[in-house]
Amino acid sequence: MSKIKTAFFCQQCGYESAKWNGRCPSCGQWNTFVEEKIQKDIPLRNNSWKQTELPHAADSIVNLSEVSSTAEERLLTGDAELNRVLGGGIVPGSLVLVGGEPGIGKSTLFLQNALQLSHITTLYISGEESAQQIKMRADRLKIQNDRFYLLTETATQTIFQEIKKLRPQLVIVDSIQTLQSPFIEAAPGSISQIRETTAEMQRFAKETHTPVFLIGHITKDGAIAGPKILEHMVDTVLQFEGDQHYAYRILRTIKNRFGSTAELGIYEMTGHGLRQVTNPSEILISQREDQLSGVAISATMEGMRPMLVEVQALVTQSVYGTPQRTATGFDLRRLQLLLAVLEKRGGFHFGVKDVFLNIAGGIRVEDPAIDLAVLCALLSSYEDVAVSSNICFAGEVGLSGEIRAVNRIEQRIAEAEKLGFDKIFISRYNKQGAHSAKFNIEVVPVGRVDEVYRQLF
Repeated sequence: MSKIKTAFFCQQCGYESAKWNGRCPSCGQWNTFVEEKIQKDIPLRNNSWKQTELPHAADSIVNLSEVSSTAEERLLTGDAELNRVLGGGIVPGSLVLVGGEPGIGKSTLFLQNALQLSHITTLYISGEESAQQIKMRADRLKIQNDRFYLLTETATQTIFQEIKKLRPQLVIVDSIQTLQSPFIEAAPGSISQIRETTAEMQRFAKETHTPVFLIGHITKDGAIAGPKILEHMVDTVLQFEGDQHYAYRILRTIKNRFGSTAELGIYEMTGHGLRQVTNPSEILISQREDQLSGVAISATMEGMRPMLVEVQALVTQSVYGTPQRTATGFDLRRLQLLLAVLEKRGGFHFGVKDVFLNIAGGIRVEDPAIDLAVLCALLSSYEDVAVSSNICFAGEVGLSGEIRAVNRIEQRIAEAEKLGFDKIFISRYNKQGAHSAKFNIEVVPVGRVDEVYRQLF
């Protein structure tokens, strides 16, 4: 019997060391090394997935000019949002890693998409739920598929034996942290097990040209659990995010070797699964009859998609010694910066006021073009004068009080016009890129904060 070997692994980056270190020499993090049992058996591990019927695609050196540049055929799902995020569909042989908080809807999303692909054979591997639990969720989705198969197993050798029998065209693993390889003497979910099982799935996907989706957990910091090398091994990394107390979810691309990383999909959680949101602007803007102060609409961009969001601000007299600053869905430091600009350049005394800011709909916006709408919402609440609901804003605010230009201004204007807005405030320096003659909406160019204040209040 061979001797069991142990090694120390960094939980952040996966760095392997023969002894414990207080500080990781690779990523520089402190107290991240844990001891794990390992048993390296190279001959057996190389045969963990063996497909003798398929020849190796690249077994010799070739010249780049001799490689054919034909477009890869993609597998289109019934979900237009997922197709957009993946860059136009599922690429054969790709390895996709999906991360998200517990209960956010990762399993529901990919069970729903797998059931909709009735023209291909799909294998759903679950290491967390029983077949009865998955059947209950499928019954709630009310989608029938006779080519959808379940396997509740965590041992990779058993999984690959069943895959050779079924020969599926799509494999979904829920989750990668539950899989266990017999070639590693470590507990499931450990760094060495995650790295080894992902490598086996990668070899299977590349040799058989079968797309594989790996559903993974995330840490309390929001990063995908496991070593960072896990994200480098896969072709695409998707992040499924959102607040559990809201119905909306965002599927965001972190890495994509086959498309843009600037795409995202928006879903609404319902009792019958996830519904695609084709026009998120109508959902994120509340339909109100009365004109209320402290509300402004911003034309923002999420990836390549324009959308309008509602910014809500509340400015009240401070009753404590230190004024409060609270922001939901917006960077608190950015809010403090905008308040300093209003204090210095506009002469508004926000230093004695409590300020509360909220982005309606439960989403988080990082686009700097929302600055102008935040500023107008703050001024509206400060003066207790409502901003017209037919006006929206798109502009970045600089430290000297100037309104800076933002990218893709024509897409923002077109989205505001489509939703029936009468007027949009943009930067004067965006005027060259925005040809207002082809829009039916009034485009108002402004250069400084005081210009916006004089026109609105």
